[in-house]
Amino acid sequence: MTVENMENTVKLPVLRLGESGPSQIEDIVVRELPLTIFFNGTELVTMLCSPAELKELAVGFLFSEGFIESKEDIKGIVIDDKRGLARVESAGSSKMADEGTFKRFIASGCGRGASFYSAADIDQKSKVESEATISAATVHELMKGFQQRSEVFRATGGVHSAALVRDGEIVAFAEDIGRHNAVDKVFGHCLLEGIATKDGAIITSGRISSEILLKVAKRSIPILISKSAPTNLGVKLADDLGVTLVGFVRGRRMNVYTHSRRIKTDGE
Repeated sequence: MTVENMENTVKLPVLRLGESGPSQIEDIVVRELPLTIFFNGTELVTMLCSPAELKELAVGFLFSEGFIESKEDIKGIVIDDKRGLARVESAGSSKMADEGTFKRFIASGCGRGASFYSAADIDQKSKVESEATISAATVHELMKGFQQRSEVFRATGGVHSAALVRDGEIVAFAEDIGRHNAVDKVFGHCLLEGIATKDGAIITSGRISSEILLKVAKRSIPILISKSAPTNLGVKLADDLGVTLVGFVRGRRMNVYTHSRRIKTDGE
């Protein structure tokens, strides 16, 4: 499939100004869609996203925010990609659905991610206990393969990517204009396909802020890897919640901010 035919992109006429003067070209631009999620008939949130894998995004968001805990919690899903609607019905009642709208806040940047957690959620979250490890060499190889997968980013520069790693291999991958959405799409895919997330690792192209860290910790994932930077609260939460946080994975370098025991070097 060529990039120009992908549902995440569109070609637009552009006036390019350069050293050789102006020229008319066609540029590939990432598409953006407002998606409104209804849960059990209640309008929950509207998020800005890429118009692909909307089912995975809706399920992953509800999964990340605690509205559902398993595939069996889902009674039905209807996606209207023309109108930007996702309607999800649960198999039972959800206390979170009744309380969640009063806890919502807008997360930091990149597609205006929304979240429903509060300070109490952090206090109640137990530490991630895992003996999982990964070698520094494997981290570098995984990041290289991760970046090569992002066809839309290479064409547009306008999306973030996320992936789940198990046993040294990428088993789920997603792209979106929002870094939060890309992570949720990975979680949604894993839930729908029965792929376990516990003891795996998440790779992301985006900044590691507190809400991204908490999404990962909620799924008992012990290792979070990014080519970008963390925030101070992201680092603090990683330390408090037992998550190994790795940032600035570029070339042959990386920064390990917390719980470095899980990153094995050549000498170990």
